[in-house]
Amino acid sequence: MAGVAGRVALVTGAGSPGGIGFAIARSLVVGGARVAVTATSARIHDRGRELGCFSDTADLTDPAATARLIGRVTEGLGPIEILVNNAGMVQTGKAVEDRTLHELTDADWAHHMALNLTTAFHACRAVLPGMAARGHGRIVNIASVTGPVVTFAGASAYATAKAGMTGLTRSIALEYGAYGVTCNAVLPGWIASESQTEAEAQAGLATPLGRSGTPAEVAACALFLASDAASYVTGAMLVVDGGNVLQDMKG
Repeated sequence: MAGVAGRVALVTGAGSPGGIGFAIARSLVVGGARVAVTATSARIHDRGRELGCFSDTADLTDPAATARLIGRVTEGLGPIEILVNNAGMVQTGKAVEDRTLHELTDADWAHHMALNLTTAFHACRAVLPGMAARGHGRIVNIASVTGPVVTFAGASAYATAKAGMTGLTRSIALEYGAYGVTCNAVLPGWIASESQTEAEAQAGLATPLGRSGTPAEVAACALFLASDAASYVTGAMLVVDGGNVLQDMKG
């Protein structure tokens, strides 16, 4: 993929072997990028060994930890040219039940904002000055169709955070485009990742394509947006959901 080979790329939230983050990291490695992967748990080192790439743990909800991670990646591989913000949705050891809005506690709300939006903010803020100074950068935010285009009961905090990611995407695209930096978002629908529930798998059967997507299919879209082939694409929201948002009646 033109513009990926030799580039230094950081993929966050890549700890799950069956997840979207790991699939994206693998596609970048295959494309010839120099890849770093991160997650909150030590299993990220297993993913790093599988891919033969740099790995490190970091809690990206913490700005100091984020800055340390960026420093270690830069020292080990060089300045980050591609950032894929995949961290979010779930975090090892931290589960939050679905609740209607009035049932949400302040802690529930803060958890979703921190995990799904603040992580991306911290990582973007850390890499953008260097990207702008060098005149090149690719940021790909893995958001969701939930929030920007659809939602479901009990997911108000998650949906709000993911919608916020698309606002962050557009703002970065506008503010940094003149410096050679593009920022786009991928919005997955029902994806057969390691964390998919049985109910979500059933919902995937009701899409126009009759199945859930795969992490590799999301990764292919992220790889394109991270490459120089997408050099004139910025501020875009790429829906990857098998056409599910097209239909009023599902199932």
